[in-house]
Amino acid sequence: MKNLKFYSVIIAIIFFSGCTNTAPTKENIAKKIKDKEQLGQVLFFDKNLSKNRTQSCSTCHNPEHGFTDDRDNTVNKMASMGDDGKSLGDRQAPSAAYAMFSPKFHYDEKNKKYIGGQFWDGREATLAGQAGGPPLNPIEMGMPDKKSVVERLKENPYYVKTLKAIYGDDIFKSDEKAYFAMTDSIEKFEMTKEFAPFDSKYDRYLEGKYDLTPLEDLGRSLFFSNNNNSCATCHVLKGEDKKGETFTNYEYHNIGVPANPDLRAKNGVKATDNGLLANPNVTDENQKGKYKVPTLRNVAVTAPYMHNGVFKDLRTVVEFYDKYNNQDRKINPETGKPWAKPEVKETISLDELKANKQNDRKVDALVAFMKLLTDKRYEHLLEK
Repeated sequence: MKNLKFYSVIIAIIFFSGCTNTAPTKENIAKKIKDKEQLGQVLFFDKNLSKNRTQSCSTCHNPEHGFTDDRDNTVNKMASMGDDGKSLGDRQAPSAAYAMFSPKFHYDEKNKKYIGGQFWDGREATLAGQAGGPPLNPIEMGMPDKKSVVERLKENPYYVKTLKAIYGDDIFKSDEKAYFAMTDSIEKFEMTKEFAPFDSKYDRYLEGKYDLTPLEDLGRSLFFSNNNNSCATCHVLKGEDKKGETFTNYEYHNIGVPANPDLRAKNGVKATDNGLLANPNVTDENQKGKYKVPTLRNVAVTAPYMHNGVFKDLRTVVEFYDKYNNQDRKINPETGKPWAKPEVKETISLDELKANKQNDRKVDALVAFMKLLTDKRYEHLLEK
């Protein structure tokens, strides 16, 4: 992964050797997908697609740090800074790792819950939709419109030649179609194994290639036990010790996260973050303050935590959950003060948060287990 950016440049130089119209055989379909993945890889690292040519997808989704934004951004990584070097958002950039497994945003009639999508509020149904958002966001990549982005694509002969080869010679006759082709290619790259290797110590344990320590084994037992804590309620989809688990059920919940005063002192935001209710497809007031349950893959190396980066340490997060069931957890260990009030209190998922209280050893065990979910290439980032 360290050479991924360099490799992208090499692809841009040597990749295209021509393409002819042929029947849609299995081999041709596979080649087209591969071609899209390679094009998407180059686009993912291209800073020229931002207004000041300073920011790419990889800026806020750094492949060397769990596909999150590891820049300080003057706010200790709590939110991303835009292409203009001063604009700050009010939410963290979610990890792009394992994002491919999130289902399209929809309302589950059976369970009466919203499921899936991209961003913290699911406002884009797919990865392609998500990829199309930041370039046009004035506080992110800052391009004024799709036409301006397409004009940047036209500056690069590689893009012109490759987009025509994959999507047809008339792809640039419509800015809308050309823009979609760009996002479609980025989506295909984000669906490659680079983003979801499933090679953590936990995955190796499932394959019989890693032995858990006593603390890790305790954490595993606690994590999957609905009787002990609420982790499995929202962070298990397939079941205990199932291969390919992404550690999220893709639902939306309000767990009572407080506003982040340090971040807002910098970005000037004063309005309440409505969470899922901010999604233009959602009008139900009962969804206010709910956010998509994030994957726990690489959680130990992608601090700070929560949608607004309000907590710095993973252990603090576990204690925050435990405070709902443990009267001894009255103090935020990071501030030395009582836990701040939730930003939105009306819709907290109190039923899902019910659990037995955890002692300090059990908290340590849960943290130890979550560290096991770190992809192999990021294990060097774990605190020793």
